[in-house]
This record gives sequence, C-alpha cells and structure tokens, in this order.
Amino acid sequence: MALWDRLKESASSMQTQLMAKKNDLKSGAFRDASMAMCALVAAADGTVDPVERQRVAQLIATNEVLQNFPADDLRRRFEDNLNQLTTDFDFGKVSILQEIAKAKKPAEARAVIQIGIVIGGADGDFDADERAVVREACYALDLPPHEFDL
Repeated sequence: MALWDRLKESASSMQTQLMAKKNDLKSGAFRDASMAMCALVAAADGTVDPVERQRVAQLIATNEVLQNFPADDLRRRFEDNLNQLTTDFDFGKVSILQEIAKAKKPAEARAVIQIGIVIGGADGDFDADERAVVREACYALDLPPHEFDL
C-alpha cells in the first residue's frame, strides 16, 4: 500500500475513533489541549503560512468531535496558541506542551494525539516535523508514541 493511502487510512481511522468518543470529550482540558495540539502541528516546521493557518482553522471548524465547543471560542484559542509559537517557537512550544499535558484522562489524552495526527495528515503529508511534535505531545501525556505509529 502506498504511503499516501496508508496516511489517508490512518487519519480516517483516527477520526472514526474520535467520533466514537465524542460524548466523552467535552471538558475544558480536552478543548484547550486540542487547540494547543492543532497549533503545534500547524507550526511544526517553525513557521505558519496563511494558507496553512486557514486550512487548519477550517478543519477545526468542521471536525465533528470539536463541535462540542463553540467554533469562535476554538478559533480564538487556536490563534492564541499560534501567536505564542510564532512569537518565540521554542518558548511557545514549552507552554503549548504544558497545555497539552493537562488532558489527563486517558480517553482525552489519546483523542488529543489523534487530533494531531488527523490535522497533520489532512494535507496528505504527515511530515517529519509534524510527526516529531506529535511524538513530543505523546511524551507530555505519558503515552507511548509507538501506540500511534510515531
């Protein structure tokens, strides 16, 4: 199977798993960690171009699991996290990983990682930088990266 096909299948599988847990994913910690993860993946290479920012914002707005929360609130949190990363990536990343680490419930922690994979794979290229930041988030959440093929 081609890498592209495996990537699409993995992202689809992650989204299906997220949908199965949608009713368990309503806490503020999950919301905040998810938006932190989205920003971290969007800025994984150290920069965020306007097209990428818009694409991730669109994915956030249309993701059924995230519809548990007001779209304007999610977008504001996403933008705030991105601003931290674009101001000072290394310092911002530390703060973002601390925010991600607050999703302590196992279902929420796994869902945050799955959202990172879905966002990272949405353009068909879950690149090395994106994989690396999602792997770091796994460590922040005390989850083994190999559980997510990272």
